[in-house]
Amino acid sequence: METMIKPIVLSNENFDLVTGGEKPVLVDFWAAWCGPCQMLGPVVEELAEDFGDSAIIAKLDVDANPEIAGKFGIRSIPTLLIFKKGQIVDRQVGVVSKNVLADKISAQL
Repeated sequence: METMIKPIVLSNENFDLVTGGEKPVLVDFWAAWCGPCQMLGPVVEELAEDFGDSAIIAKLDVDANPEIAGKFGIRSIPTLLIFKKGQIVDRQVGVVSKNVLADKISAQL
């Protein structure tokens, strides 16, 4: 039985560790009450499965981690940031297709 690769759940404790590595990291800034975030959720799950070990796909609940959301100027959600070596290399605000996100991640590989 294959195990599904799931997005990593980020928090204040692990954010810098996860986003600071060599691999590109897509971070989905979301909240449970956000309708568009719920629409994007399955796409983020699929991306985690598609990219496997080549990129890191992660989610950050802005309500549980307001400091991090504030640090990166997250004003509306969903916002997706792509990090490489701890630096933001791409930003997407709002719901977009899986292909758009996959292209943005692939561009950083």
